[in-house]
Amino acid sequence: MNKIIEKEFFSENVAKFVLEAPEIAKSRKAGHFVIVRLDEKGERIPLTISDGDSEKGTITLVVQRVGVTSARLLDMNAGDEILDVVGPLGHATHIENYGTVLCAGGGVGVAPMLPIIKALKAAGNKVISVLAGRTRELIILEDEVAAHSDEVIIMTDDGSYGKKGLVTAGMEEVIQREKVDKAVVIGPAIMMKFGSLTTKKYNIPTEVSLNTIMVDGTGMCGACRVSIGGKTKFVCVDGPEFDAFLVDWDEMMMRMGAYRTEEHQAFENYLQTVEIAK
Repeated sequence: MNKIIEKEFFSENVAKFVLEAPEIAKSRKAGHFVIVRLDEKGERIPLTISDGDSEKGTITLVVQRVGVTSARLLDMNAGDEILDVVGPLGHATHIENYGTVLCAGGGVGVAPMLPIIKALKAAGNKVISVLAGRTRELIILEDEVAAHSDEVIIMTDDGSYGKKGLVTAGMEEVIQREKVDKAVVIGPAIMMKFGSLTTKKYNIPTEVSLNTIMVDGTGMCGACRVSIGGKTKFVCVDGPEFDAFLVDWDEMMMRMGAYRTEEHQAFENYLQTVEIAK
């Protein structure tokens, strides 16, 4: 059992959880994720570790309400216990001193980006971070990112905060005035696709995290298979990070929508159950 130590809402559908997980806190690195199971009958969901404190024995997860399990988790509070938190899983991010690194995060993609930013800065890189969201309330972890970045640019679709425009506009702004040696892009699949198309124009090596397509997290279910450079890879055991220019984005996005109808129906059934329980 893993106790929830803290819970903080960033917005109505996004919250930060600090969990008691001493062994994971000791060994986790940037890029690692955990598998969470709320109870014996619950599904397993992968969540990237956003932060951790080895001395306190805690890890931090950022959760967005998108389905039944994430909705149930957001209804839990400090003091509640989660049955299973397994990890750290996946390959840690390869970190070295590249020079100037552009880190572009969209929505909750900023959560897995944060430990990468910290590690890149600690390795001596100049880090320029671009945070993007549809509206101001979807910009998360700004202060934490700023603490480990040389510069932070905020982009919102509606112009409610920072500059109005898509993440690619912020990326272009940086690339036009800086010699960027490396880029990391994490967010929704469509955002990563167009972010990587932007960096490809300038031949900037780019890494992306494909964690959004994972299900089981151990390589057994095969749901997270993707085509990388024409070869089939499993995000959970071969990734979750890959060379952005080798990803078959259209195939990935098509597969991500394969069970959208069933997922929506399950979520509607859950909401009805919650309403009846009230």
